[in-house]
Amino acid sequence: MSVAASTPIELVERVYGSLPARSTLGRQRLGRPLTLTEKILINHLSDAEGQEMVRAQSYADFHPDRVAMQDATAQMALLQFMTAGLPEVTVPSTVHCDHLIQARVGASIDLGVAVDTNAEVYDFLRSVSAKYGIGFWGPGSGIIHQVVLENYAFPGGMMIGTDSHTPNAGGLGMVAIGVGGADAVDVMTGFPFNVRWPKVIGVHLTGTLSGWSSPKDVILEVARLLTVEGGTGAIIEYHGPGADSISATGKGTICNMGAEIGATTSLFPYDANMGTYLKATGREAIADAADKVLEHLRPDDGAEYDQIIEIDLDELKPLINGPHSPDRAHRVGDEVGSAAVANGWPLDISSALIGSCTNSSYEDITRAASVARQASAKGLTSKTELLVTPGSEQIRATIERDGLLADLEAIGATVLANACGPCIGQWARSKELLETPNTIVNSYNRNFPKRNDGSATTLSFVTSPDTVIALALAGRLDFDPTTQTLTAPDGSEVMLEPPVGEVLPSQGYDPGVDTFTAPPDDVSHVEIVVNPASERLQLLEPFPSWDGKDYVALPVLLKAKGKCTTDHISAAGPWLKYRGHLENISGNLFLGVVNAFTGATGEGTDLTDGQTRSFPDIAKNYGEQGIRWCAIGDRNYGEGSSREHAAMEPRFRGGVVILARSFARIHETNAKKQGLVPLTFADPATYDEIGEDDRINVLGLPPAPGQNVRCQIVKPDGSTVEFEATHTFSPEQVEWFKAGSALNIVRQRVADSRATDAFGG
Repeated sequence: MSVAASTPIELVERVYGSLPARSTLGRQRLGRPLTLTEKILINHLSDAEGQEMVRAQSYADFHPDRVAMQDATAQMALLQFMTAGLPEVTVPSTVHCDHLIQARVGASIDLGVAVDTNAEVYDFLRSVSAKYGIGFWGPGSGIIHQVVLENYAFPGGMMIGTDSHTPNAGGLGMVAIGVGGADAVDVMTGFPFNVRWPKVIGVHLTGTLSGWSSPKDVILEVARLLTVEGGTGAIIEYHGPGADSISATGKGTICNMGAEIGATTSLFPYDANMGTYLKATGREAIADAADKVLEHLRPDDGAEYDQIIEIDLDELKPLINGPHSPDRAHRVGDEVGSAAVANGWPLDISSALIGSCTNSSYEDITRAASVARQASAKGLTSKTELLVTPGSEQIRATIERDGLLADLEAIGATVLANACGPCIGQWARSKELLETPNTIVNSYNRNFPKRNDGSATTLSFVTSPDTVIALALAGRLDFDPTTQTLTAPDGSEVMLEPPVGEVLPSQGYDPGVDTFTAPPDDVSHVEIVVNPASERLQLLEPFPSWDGKDYVALPVLLKAKGKCTTDHISAAGPWLKYRGHLENISGNLFLGVVNAFTGATGEGTDLTDGQTRSFPDIAKNYGEQGIRWCAIGDRNYGEGSSREHAAMEPRFRGGVVILARSFARIHETNAKKQGLVPLTFADPATYDEIGEDDRINVLGLPPAPGQNVRCQIVKPDGSTVEFEATHTFSPEQVEWFKAGSALNIVRQRVADSRATDAFGG
């Protein structure tokens, strides 16, 4: 199979060829009009005629059109794929090198350092991609989601990606879902992608954005309304006249941050703005094909949603969300300023950052540059460090050609490499800043403690790129560009005019340097080498199958207090270099978790000797002694990134059960994929009853679909406290548990299929 640097029209026409009939079938079976979400899902079902389609209940098998992997998660995904025994991937797949480039000095130097430092990993990913028919986007190409939007996303398609912000492709009307590597392996080996049929939350948009309000403010408002858990188990479908007024890349920004409300994905209906963007990025044939099935790429009149949110874009004001949680919303200006004073947050801004996969489109940069040009003309410059991250090589080349980078550099901006950088913790800051409470503002998507620079004292606020520029010019968090002025060097007062953006470049996009490598037709010469002594790559051994016994007397490795995101469970930043080495990266297991028993971070009591040690050291000790253990989480356990390392590490070290008040969708699935048992307290108050020295019994395994699991807290005196836990295991997922992991089942299926083929079955 040949993979080109764009989606072939043949694939799109195949999807559109079945879409009308599948939509009709869906209406007949459900007896009502369909949302766009339902049309796309039904069109990608393995069994459209027999599959149960009950929202929030039915588990369904889908066949996505594409898989995309970023370099940090691709390592583990491809290490798993290598064990499956197939000669090539069965669906179009790509690898994107964007996570391993650290922001230190500037684009050129940082990229060069990354290429040298990560040579072993890049060589591995390049060779595996070539061997198995995977497209390879090398370092400097850009951030996976921007590259996918520019090259692969198409209306009505379905894809999965090993990154939580894969839903960015919803800006082009695609059902794009963030997953762990094991899900990607399923699809790449030709097996279905299994997920619970989602609820559909409708966001009805009216009016038009204007002034300082931007698409970023739409999702910041939705996050305020739904919170970080409100979209769990649902797809967010934007619609209405206001939706059609937003550019395709603006839609991408909104869908991208849907990950911050726990949504399965987000998407917009196909419209003229999407068609224009497809044509501008060299995909005229796809736009023409989409125009022919337009009615099937939009929701039916009378489509039913589980919940409707109404937002009038005419009334939407600029927002800034933070710190510590992307749903903590404030109005720009006095409101965030008052909150800062009340909470003791520093008002002076230490760094301002624009770009990332969320806000690095041409329109974003032109809006930011229009503010910068005004400032520069009056002699104003940024009063704080200002960093700019282009989303792709195509964006970088285009904004450089059109003078936009120069506009930003004129007020003091430093341009970083086309990579994730500070958005995911790949940011080298001074020790003084890391140890001092400080405020940063950015146009990124996620602002958990330690997320951007590894420091718990950094307070991160998320807003639009143009607002970031205004705040950088003021140097203060409480500045309101809609009402306040800046003082120029000559003493005059400057009122910034609202930003003005250009949706698409008038001269077309400049593709820049070609960084894409298609797999060769002949792979016989391709060798994949993993040095057994490598500190960064390690071949995988299958996890053991379930021994058929209940889990009894499980020590509680930890009880997490408050947020326990995947960043807390398996930190990024400097640990990214070990993403291909399960043993080494397990050295970060739970390092960021706050111990509910002591208030300390990353450490607890080793029950084998009563000593205080780091959580990774305790887990290693338990694992080496063959002691199975459990962990206790609070609400929305596993929120954040899709990194399956947060599930693989506990499993690798002997963890078997995670009990929590609630789970984030991706992480719960990742846990089940790796053979863990994620359970939710039927009564959330049970969390409070578990003590540090207690043991946990989980009885009646395997978990029976639709039935609660009987559990016990065993107190040190031998007394027990009975409680029940709910779960989301489907019959198929129970088989994952029994086999030891979903990958063990895939591996056996592939082996059986090859054996059948060998004997002419």
